[in-house]
Amino acid sequence: MTRLRLYKSQRLLVLDGAQGVLRSYPVGLGFAPEGHKQFEGDGRTPEGTYTIDRRNPESLFHLSIGISYPNAADRAFAAAQGQSPGGDIFIHGGPRRGIDPTNKQDWTAGCIAVSDRQIEEIYAMVRDGTPIDIYA
Repeated sequence: MTRLRLYKSQRLLVLDGAQGVLRSYPVGLGFAPEGHKQFEGDGRTPEGTYTIDRRNPESLFHLSIGISYPNAADRAFAAAQGQSPGGDIFIHGGPRRGIDPTNKQDWTAGCIAVSDRQIEEIYAMVRDGTPIDIYA
């Protein structure tokens, strides 16, 4: 079964298959990369276990695949603080002009950014329901 692992501190996304690592990709993260995403607008990339839950071939960032953030615990925590947990967390291409994800620059609002070529490859290899583990 295909599985994704994101190591935020290393800015590395790993795509695993049945026989082990298939590919790894340098990534850019949210503009405030330290810590778990808690609230809308905090610029953080979530940490924890999620799934790929949607695909967007019409994405403003070339192609994108959605991550199931927020989960029930994320929603409950934000609600207890009187805030929105945010949402619309994706793995996507289309870095802004002058941003090269291979330089591991953090520029998204909490998403995981790769190059257009890389998101094309990921999009073709990853299906809805694929687990993604996001580590600090």
